[in-house]
Amino acid sequence: MEGKERKLHSFAGRLTRRIVLVLLVIMGLTALWIFGLGGAFANDEEIYRYEGILHVTAENLSRVGSDVYVAVCNQVPEIEESLDRPERMLKLVERTVSLNPRIHSCGISFVEGYYPGKGRAYMPFASRKDSTTIGVADLGATNDYLQDDWFQEVLTTNEGFWTEPFFAKNDSLTPLIAYVHPIHDKQGRTVAVIGADISLHWLREKMNRADEETFAHQLMGENEERRDRRKEKWASYSMLVSRKGVFLVHPDEKRVARDSIGSYAKTVDESSTLAVIVQRIKEGKGSTDFGHTEENNYTSVDIDGRSGYLFYTPVKHMGWTLMSFVPGRTIDFLSYFLGGLLAFFVLLAIVLTWLVCRFSIRKTTNPLKQLASSANEVAKGNFAAALPDIKHNDEIRLLRDSFEDMEQSLQQYVNELTATTASKAAIENELKVAHNIQMSMLPKTFPPFPERNDIDIYGVLTPAKDVGGDLFDFYIRENMLFFCIGDVSGKGVPASLVMAVTRSLFRNVSAHTSSPDQIMSTLNEALSEGNDSNMFVTLFAGVLDLSTGALSYCNAGHDSPLLIGNEVALLPCHANIALGIMPGMTFRKQETKLDPDTTIFLYTDGLSEAENTLHELFGKERILRMTATLQKEEAVMVVKKMEEAVHDFVGEAEQSDDLTMLAIRFCATEK
Repeated sequence: MEGKERKLHSFAGRLTRRIVLVLLVIMGLTALWIFGLGGAFANDEEIYRYEGILHVTAENLSRVGSDVYVAVCNQVPEIEESLDRPERMLKLVERTVSLNPRIHSCGISFVEGYYPGKGRAYMPFASRKDSTTIGVADLGATNDYLQDDWFQEVLTTNEGFWTEPFFAKNDSLTPLIAYVHPIHDKQGRTVAVIGADISLHWLREKMNRADEETFAHQLMGENEERRDRRKEKWASYSMLVSRKGVFLVHPDEKRVARDSIGSYAKTVDESSTLAVIVQRIKEGKGSTDFGHTEENNYTSVDIDGRSGYLFYTPVKHMGWTLMSFVPGRTIDFLSYFLGGLLAFFVLLAIVLTWLVCRFSIRKTTNPLKQLASSANEVAKGNFAAALPDIKHNDEIRLLRDSFEDMEQSLQQYVNELTATTASKAAIENELKVAHNIQMSMLPKTFPPFPERNDIDIYGVLTPAKDVGGDLFDFYIRENMLFFCIGDVSGKGVPASLVMAVTRSLFRNVSAHTSSPDQIMSTLNEALSEGNDSNMFVTLFAGVLDLSTGALSYCNAGHDSPLLIGNEVALLPCHANIALGIMPGMTFRKQETKLDPDTTIFLYTDGLSEAENTLHELFGKERILRMTATLQKEEAVMVVKKMEEAVHDFVGEAEQSDDLTMLAIRFCATEK
């Protein structure tokens, strides 16, 4: 044994076996995990897809209802103008049906004895007989509607709404649903009700087409005979219920307008998932309002003896709820198929990886070791490190040449980065100077008039970039407060230049006139001249007489300020054009009188259009709700609390626009 050479084992072979062994264990476990994960992912994707289909269908139904609502409301003014011409009512209902193909019929039901010559009840009515023929008649003598619930409800509530489904008294085969709306005479009394009917058969056909398209997508590629066999067990179907739970659309036509969602709840225990879902539907909630938690799970619902998923969502503005039942096997099949497919590819990857590793490691270990040593020197910053001489003209040779190119590129990059960093620092310093200059042009001392107790002012401007295009300004001349707030189109340096010009012009022009409309006209002429960049400014300017509280103001395309006193209200503003768009424009002045302890709250669209991470807008409604809580606050607190509210709403989202707020509180008490 002493004379024999010790057998050497290949490092590449040993490394390959160890890597592949570890890889087999890791990827084997990964395959099992991916199998389950893939199935769950596919399950969720299918659920999201069906939810998306449900919401699209609900939107389409909402548009149908909206079209009918608009068609009815468009007829109301002409009907009310023609109340002295009862015969014209027949033409109006006929026109409503002919112009709106979605409307099956339309009628106007007058209160008892409104037209003495027409008898006790008068009901001009138009109904679509076929695609080209519309029948018109007075149904007042044959249709005793005066005591019907829908008629009495409109007279009581004086509001329009969608009725519960019904069958026409002369047609027991066609279920209908109607939108009804009150008609008033010149004294404001409700004298009639206009109703437009939709055929529930038409709605059913519209929803069935969506179900057929979904099922066709699931069974794409299968022959017709097999599709028919699977359709009964696999196809989903939709249902639609009214605000009281009555079926408007159902696969079983016998239940339409005769049965309600409550019948499902009666067949199961009150604590079951189905009973809970039925209760949520009655409350106007949707399945996506709760998320996929165990407590609020909408799966495993038995509908007519089948187990599956029940999706549901309210139809906006209609009071209806749209439901879609999907058999469980329809979704689970894709889950198992995709999970198995993912696992198969993982196992295939294990085999291929073993082959590639076995081949590659044996061929590349030695030259790679040399190259790794040289690369380590490069990593330490030695960009002139010597690289190994690779004789074979292969990928490793290319890698070696790439390292050589990388050394040169890194050296060049370092030099360029040094120059770029210096240039960037200079630009940032200039922008900082520009920001300081811009901020110095705005009022920054608060309170600005400590010697007075008849006025309280506070303002803030936060640009979205280093410099911005918002502005506000104020000063007192001859016991009158001149103030303005504006927003220049665009952002950054160009907007900041226009902002500076606008602020300077406001000071110069207002020093010679106390009329806001003249100030606006002069500013518009100056900004329009030579405006090749087509930039414009929305501006609100006001002049407040501190002795009397009289406020004269003029608005040029800006958001209307809020008056915060005993109540919160928008200051009425004419829709004048923004400044700088067109010379020669006329601006209208408005006047009002402020009560003591009233605050004028002015802001730019950076407040109302502030977005959170979900791209939701802060909105004017939130502004109104917030200001309603600030009626007795000082000007500084009005601005600061509004600023805190918008920051809490935006959260981590990046500021997208300049944010400017100005609060002016008129105290009416002078030292």
